[in-house]
Amino acid sequence: MATVTVEATTRAHIVEVADELFYARGIQSVGMDAIRTAAGVSLKKLYSAFPGKEQLVAAVLSGRHDLWERGIERAVAAASTPRDRLLAMYDFLEHWFGDATFRGCGFINAFGELGATSPSVARIAREHKESFQRFVAGLAGEVVPDRGTAEELAAQLALLAEGAQTTAAISGDASPAGHARRAAATLIDAATRA
Repeated sequence: MATVTVEATTRAHIVEVADELFYARGIQSVGMDAIRTAAGVSLKKLYSAFPGKEQLVAAVLSGRHDLWERGIERAVAAASTPRDRLLAMYDFLEHWFGDATFRGCGFINAFGELGATSPSVARIAREHKESFQRFVAGLAGEVVPDRGTAEELAAQLALLAEGAQTTAAISGDASPAGHARRAAATLIDAATRA
């Protein structure tokens, strides 16, 4: 039993280190040897845990997906009304953008680097974005009873969030979250009046 725990702990540590390196420097610029060195594990242990870089990238993206979902769900759960829950997404983004380590969406970054050459990275990025779209659609359905209108609103709100992430990463400024939040409020109000 202890061996499984040590292996799971080592694997989680490798993923954490790889995530930090990939997010800060880019996936293609970080080799397995750099990950091994930073993680303080042998090359044999690294390749035992992850037979190839693609498997490690998938594990890193899976961890990022879980982190994203927990953060956005926590922000939304703290809001009191359906409208406020939709807007809470942008408050979460503003907090994230203000973090000194923020470098944009890890999925957009990974897709930009590897999407054309790695079908698995492209699939993982699409699944993440589709998951977010479904989440927003669920929230929009609480605000707008008409399903078609709610789905259109959700698509618009998700695009605002995606655009804010990209703009904040490029500008190095958290203000795109506030701009997106105000635009989202306008869209929500228009949809509820329709």
